[in-house]
Amino acid sequence: MAESIELPSRLAILPFRNKVLLPGAIIRIYCTSPTSVKLVEQELWQREDKGLIGILPVRDAAQLKTAAPVVPHGVGTDSLDKSSKVQGGSPNSHELDANSQHDVVHWHKRGVAARALHLSRGVEKPSGRVTYIVVLEGLCRFSVQELSMRGTYHTARISSLEMTRTEMEQVEQDPDFIMLSRQFKATATELISVLEQKQKTGGRTKVLLETVPVHKLADIFVASFEISFEEQLSMLDSVDPKVRLSKATELVDRHLQSIRVAEKITQKVEGQLSKSQKEFLLRQQMRAIKEELGDDDDDEDDLAALERKMQSAGMPQNVWKHVQRELRRLKKMQPQQPGYNSSRAYLDLLADLPWQKTSKELELDLKAAQERLDNDHYGLVKVKQRIIEYLAVRKLKPDARGPILCFVGPPGVGKTSLASSIAAALDRKFVRISLGGVKDEADIRGHRRTYIGSMPGRLIDGLKRVAVCNPVMLLDEIDKTGSDVRGDPASALLEVLDPEQNKTFNDHYLNVPFDLSKVIFVATANRAHPIPPPLLDRMEVIELPGYTPEEKLKIAMKHLIPRVLDQHGLSSEFLQIPEGMVELVIQRYTREAGVRNLERSLASLARAAAVRVAEQDHVVPLSKGVEGLSTPLLESKLADAAEVELEVIPMGVNNRDISNTFRIISPLVVDEAMLEKVLGPPKFDGREAADRVATPGASVGLVWTTFGGEVQFVEATTMVGKGELHLTGQLGDVIKESAQIALTWVRARAAELRLAAAEGISLLEGRDIHIHFPAGAVPKDGPSAGVTLVTALVSLFSQKRVRSDTAMTGEMTLRGLVLPVGGIKDKILAAHRYGIKRVILPERNLKDLVEVPSSVLANLEILPAKRMEEVLEHALDGGCPWRQGSKL
Repeated sequence: MAESIELPSRLAILPFRNKVLLPGAIIRIYCTSPTSVKLVEQELWQREDKGLIGILPVRDAAQLKTAAPVVPHGVGTDSLDKSSKVQGGSPNSHELDANSQHDVVHWHKRGVAARALHLSRGVEKPSGRVTYIVVLEGLCRFSVQELSMRGTYHTARISSLEMTRTEMEQVEQDPDFIMLSRQFKATATELISVLEQKQKTGGRTKVLLETVPVHKLADIFVASFEISFEEQLSMLDSVDPKVRLSKATELVDRHLQSIRVAEKITQKVEGQLSKSQKEFLLRQQMRAIKEELGDDDDDEDDLAALERKMQSAGMPQNVWKHVQRELRRLKKMQPQQPGYNSSRAYLDLLADLPWQKTSKELELDLKAAQERLDNDHYGLVKVKQRIIEYLAVRKLKPDARGPILCFVGPPGVGKTSLASSIAAALDRKFVRISLGGVKDEADIRGHRRTYIGSMPGRLIDGLKRVAVCNPVMLLDEIDKTGSDVRGDPASALLEVLDPEQNKTFNDHYLNVPFDLSKVIFVATANRAHPIPPPLLDRMEVIELPGYTPEEKLKIAMKHLIPRVLDQHGLSSEFLQIPEGMVELVIQRYTREAGVRNLERSLASLARAAAVRVAEQDHVVPLSKGVEGLSTPLLESKLADAAEVELEVIPMGVNNRDISNTFRIISPLVVDEAMLEKVLGPPKFDGREAADRVATPGASVGLVWTTFGGEVQFVEATTMVGKGELHLTGQLGDVIKESAQIALTWVRARAAELRLAAAEGISLLEGRDIHIHFPAGAVPKDGPSAGVTLVTALVSLFSQKRVRSDTAMTGEMTLRGLVLPVGGIKDKILAAHRYGIKRVILPERNLKDLVEVPSSVLANLEILPAKRMEEVLEHALDGGCPWRQGSKL
């Protein structure tokens, strides 16, 4: 580009309709009209120095009123291919023909001088018309002083609008111009970087920023943009370099922002479409591969198979109509759509559910069922009898709606295994659903399909797993459900366990009714109290108390020891546990209602034996490994069923040395020394009760817990104080009230009980009373400790000890009456486990002794009591300390 250009006083004018050529821009013109051809031929083609022409924007009068570009009649059109030094390509422009002289047009007062960089001439066939292709470069601005005609084209007297070098140097020193230059270059550099990154071009455009003056760069950059005709004219009229830079910076920044917005939209759209397009392409490729292999298993075949599966599922008519609607909806969806997978999973579930499929029940054999129950469970006579009655009704009336059994008892007594035995006796499939800790109603009824990650409830999922509609379903730990803002699962179970309602059980995920009336429900719980009354009313509660020591011994010898040996890879040839050692384990190491801790203790012994056996190499039982050997040497040296090590003996070895090659491994027999070595020192002994009540102020009570009956000691003492009562041991409100009642009764009867010298003397004068329930980490509550508290207080004030072989239970009133309590069987079994010989019970609880095994009652002395004085008479050494002849 020339540094300074001298323009002639007159220039031939080539009009541009609705288009502006700016200095620095390059444009290619295809000239076909007579006017433009004549101008190019006389001003450019016939001159050797390739002269200059002027480019002047024009528009007609109609365009001044409307924004739409209209080409008047008689105006020829040339296609102009415009390109700049920044980027090429531009829409076509219009050029005025000579025939349009009489048309009303508007000539702009300013234009741009241009020179020809390239000329080429052509002749059209068959018309023979001459055409030119001209490449022009804009040089500088000029102003039109006078416009006239020269033949068929226009000429104009002009004056240059370019600044001289001196003027330009003065402008470049202006601080405003410097600031505008920096701002423009920064914006232009950013635009070039974005374009190069987008178009993957090199850094050729950045050279312009370093070599071309900034006021000329403004024209070059703006010429490459798609802007309106009015903005082009405004840029052409910006003679002042500062005004030009300001407008150019604004246009460049606007172009940069539009590119960024377009990129952001493109990235967002591509991000949304790329995954689906990739899946679509992969599916198409997979389909083509399968077609080539002859394995055309596409989605349509899958849906057809799904439809056939649903047709064979035996759905009710109303459910089948619903499924057909869902299937038609699924067929209209593409696999890439978001809801396709959830709809497909929903239909798969409906097809997999056992709507009509049932277990083939054989004819019930009550004797076989009784034998199976006896083999699986020892004792539990009443419970097994109730199960046999239930099975007998099922045999006589298979479609009878029997009661829902709920086994309530402490852990480890066989509640879950009883439910499994019922399923085996009925020859039905068994499914267990744990409800412990469930707080969400959706675990029972399922989630609605509108939620992300929705799934059916546990009942429907269990039926899907067993694939029959009539299994034995165990609702385990039904007493441990909770409730929060997500709903109450216990309330949802009301519909499940009601035979009149579960025929049309509605799971939220299925959204269609499902028949649960063929399912046999069995529930288990540790306590019946936490179960809501409406739910408890729907079940028949069968209590499973703890086992007696005799029953535990039988269970251990018949069930636990064989199972433990099998689990540890042992047999009776390696480990033998005598009955006496099992009794010691029961008495000294496990005091529980069930047998889980007993089984753990036996497993500890088995592990110790496994270590001893594993340390021996090549050990085989003699009875199994050397049955074919019958020599005097073996008969004299080895016992039957002993274990030996075998070694290959060379023929040259003396026969007298053969006996040295066998090492007899005798079975490991458990003794007391091994018990203490493996299980540690005894955890319980028979003197615990005697040691705890050795001093006055302590008594032995019986309580009921979720783990069965337990022995609870109560301790009382006095100290200097203000007559206050202190209670410790993590006690509940009911037991605190029982302690207050006990103290009130003792204070009211102090004189009669010879605890005070006269009627008016207070027991609490100048002293406090502290009552403590040991095992403070265990929460305690309930009314059955009333008689125990009174006994401890009377023992404290009278300084008479409570008999160590006596335990008691019962609620008392302010009048001294002893009221009945619950859990009698568990409490008596606990007393028997602890070695208690005498048990004081409320008189009205004698009827509950029917449930206690006779073997336990034979070892206990049951002492009924109707009033508190009778309890004291039985419990204290020397009897009740009341005054002779007093009326109590």
